[in-house]
Amino acid sequence: MLQYPLDLRFKIVTLGTRVRVTDAIGTEVAYLRKKKFRLKEEVTVYADEVQSRVLFRINADRMLDFSANYAISGGDGVPLGAVRRQGMRSIWRTSYGIADATRTEIGGIREENAWVKVADSLLEMLPFGDALGGLFFNPSYLISVRSTPVLRLRKRRALFEGRFTLEKLADIPEREEQLLLASTLMMLILERDRG
Repeated sequence: MLQYPLDLRFKIVTLGTRVRVTDAIGTEVAYLRKKKFRLKEEVTVYADEVQSRVLFRINADRMLDFSANYAISGGDGVPLGAVRRQGMRSIWRTSYGIADATRTEIGGIREENAWVKVADSLLEMLPFGDALGGLFFNPSYLISVRSTPVLRLRKRRALFEGRFTLEKLADIPEREEQLLLASTLMMLILERDRG
């Protein structure tokens, strides 16, 4: 079981995406590095920055698709489930579905305030707007299981890095907690890549 809240950080100016996750006492609990310019997403999440132990593998089922399905397996290769961007529904408000290993949808990730996304997109059109957006517009997302909010991901004010806090709202079985963490990380890097 993880010690919440979790702190998720990634540098804004890097080639590729690197996310470092630490728990409430500062222990590194996950690290991912996603390479840029891949036609088909493949992400490996490690236990730490040394990359000695694989926690999750996340693989897209197709290339460059608006509603690709991202299969999530544990470090041992056993399927945990999948996360999927809900295409048209995500144009206005970010929305992802989360399914278990049997492909039964058990929950989702939903942006709490769509106006923050609109304002941040408008600011990004200005020179240096993407860096300043992190100071003024900070979205938050609810992660739910069976219609019950169990986690909240909040973007925190930061200038030269993306910084998020993942708070626990309700108890979660360990197997589902792993699926939710992997799903949240994948959603985060997909949304970062989209702007």
